[in-house]
Amino acid sequence: MNGLTISPLQWKSIYKHLEACLPEEGCGLLGGRHGRVMAVCPVTNALHSPVRFRMVPEEQLKAFLWFEQHEMELVGIFHSHPNGPRHPSGTDLAQFAYPDVVSLICWPAEGSWEAKGFWMDGKSYHEVPVVIGAEGT
Repeated sequence: MNGLTISPLQWKSIYKHLEACLPEEGCGLLGGRHGRVMAVCPVTNALHSPVRFRMVPEEQLKAFLWFEQHEMELVGIFHSHPNGPRHPSGTDLAQFAYPDVVSLICWPAEGSWEAKGFWMDGKSYHEVPVVIGAEGT
């Protein structure tokens, strides 16, 4: 998997959740297949922090079970950086636990939201494409 494809409706679901979490970081999981997002599962940030997140374990497990029941895999993890940076932080790198998925980092930008996708390995990261495609693509 070299990146993520997200429908406009899914993207709206992501940023609406992140807006509702402000000024704290918001987070969630993306289920799908082969880099194509098929489900967005917002998860509560247990830390309620503007600079860190930790998903509520029960909600995270519920999402994983739902993905499995619907024959999906975890293709991405999203979270916001309300005040930057626009790339993985040192904490993101140190605590990243899913090396085979894209980390989608989002930030507010003049009445809208922007995002970049990253592969992380615990020590470094590199950007991967994120495509917000047409519905049904």
